[in-house]
Amino acid sequence: MENLLNVPRVRIRRRGADKYPLILKAARALVAQSGFREAQMSSIADAAGLAIGTLYRYFPSRTELMVEVVKTTAQREVDVVAGIAMRDGTARDRLGAAAWTFASRALRGHRLAHALVAEPVEPDVEAARLVYHRALSRVFKTIIEQGIAGNEFPVQDAAASADCIVGCLFEGLVAPLTINPADPAPEQAAHATAIIAFCLRGVSGDSRPFSPPAY
Repeated sequence: MENLLNVPRVRIRRRGADKYPLILKAARALVAQSGFREAQMSSIADAAGLAIGTLYRYFPSRTELMVEVVKTTAQREVDVVAGIAMRDGTARDRLGAAAWTFASRALRGHRLAHALVAEPVEPDVEAARLVYHRALSRVFKTIIEQGIAGNEFPVQDAAASADCIVGCLFEGLVAPLTINPADPAPEQAAHATAIIAFCLRGVSGDSRPFSPPAY
């Protein structure tokens, strides 16, 4: 799969094929459970079953490890959304389905999604998150450009419209992502649906309601 985030991989010292995925899996699991703040190197080493010295041979600093967690997790999410965007159908349907895929996956993995969207982080980790925003925006931009070319959407600045969609999704989902998963999921889904309907009206001028696709 193409690296849609278009960023270089971290150069890891003495990386071994056996330990690297184990470390990333443990770090990602801790972020998904408690956020970036609680994912400390000692906790990650314990979760991975490694000595702390071994962990530092792979990742010389916690920031480097957190950046890699963001990059690998974001790449996976962007790949999934891009796969939806490339399906058959109208541009409006594909744009709605791609946005819904992002939103529904975020709601299901609410703690990890909140970390990737809104949790206060170090500047280097924030820079990696911004790359994630841009990569997701490029997926939406492509669909909008196709809609314009096919006379489905009015002429517009596709890049600006795509950025607005990403902004609506990221900001609009912050509050739902903080809700305990034991709370009623239909309310969160309805909120996400309303955000996507708003974005589709803005891009297409079509006021038809948005119905989440069934996969």
